[in-house]
Amino acid sequence: MVRSERRRKGASADDFAHELIAGLRARPRRVSPKWFYDEQGSRLFEEICELPEYYPTRTELALLERHAPEMAGLIGANAEIIEFGAGASRKIRMLLAALPSPARYLPVDISGAHLVQAAQALQDDHPGLRVEPVVADFTVALSLPAPVGTRVGFFPGGSIGNFDPAAASRLLRRMAGWLSGGSLLIGVDLIKDPELLHAAYNDARGVTAAFNLNLLARANRELGADFDLAQFAHSAFYNPPLARIEMHLMSRCVQTVSFCGECFDFAEGDSVHTESSYKYTVPGFRQLARAAGWSPRALWVDAARQFSLHWLQPARME
Repeated sequence: MVRSERRRKGASADDFAHELIAGLRARPRRVSPKWFYDEQGSRLFEEICELPEYYPTRTELALLERHAPEMAGLIGANAEIIEFGAGASRKIRMLLAALPSPARYLPVDISGAHLVQAAQALQDDHPGLRVEPVVADFTVALSLPAPVGTRVGFFPGGSIGNFDPAAASRLLRRMAGWLSGGSLLIGVDLIKDPELLHAAYNDARGVTAAFNLNLLARANRELGADFDLAQFAHSAFYNPPLARIEMHLMSRCVQTVSFCGECFDFAEGDSVHTESSYKYTVPGFRQLARAAGWSPRALWVDAARQFSLHWLQPARME
């Protein structure tokens, strides 16, 4: 069984309410994408990963499948793997298949029910592995159990792109502390044809739109809000000067929304910025990593140069 004593409390409804109220008061309005990931949002994201338009998942999986033995050689035996934003723990399975006797696997995610379910499934398939899920919002703080082996971080999916460069640098520095001198394997999405980017975030089936709108549905479920989802539209576009995809929820009409004793007025066309996804060049990300105290070493990139995986070591190991 998954070791329940290592589960940590994730973000609460009060945290969600506080951040949503602050974000709707702000100008421009914005909400952190971490709030996408309740149980329903996590399921929708897993569906997004299977869409034909959504290249990052299949590209990263192909890189892992091809290069897992090389990555396992760098990770070494008896390593403790900490996966940030573990979700369904699909990608770690490719590394585990190549790793010699990992000491422990600590998947970290904000969506508690989804994380524990995925961790149990992984434990069932790897009965000899210590699997201890940590339900936490690592963008705020993270408390981990004492190490049982050399720590190695795993941060796949290009999720570092959800942070603006300054915040990404701060997160990379915090990860260095959590890893206690260990290395980091991180996925980074690359700058590419804007048409490919547009299609990836505006899929024909509308799953990404449902994922975006689920943020409002979650507020209705958890906070008693009265968002009318039919009166908000999903909008996603590439911003070339900032090298990022932006996702917004746009009000289709003049309306007022209320929850937790607060009222928020929307004019037609007003938007809430729900996610940024920064894209990098390989040299650009390596420069960011160096500035955050890491030494970029091994690199894996697909032939079409759509996605990259980077092996980072603490700079002091050079």
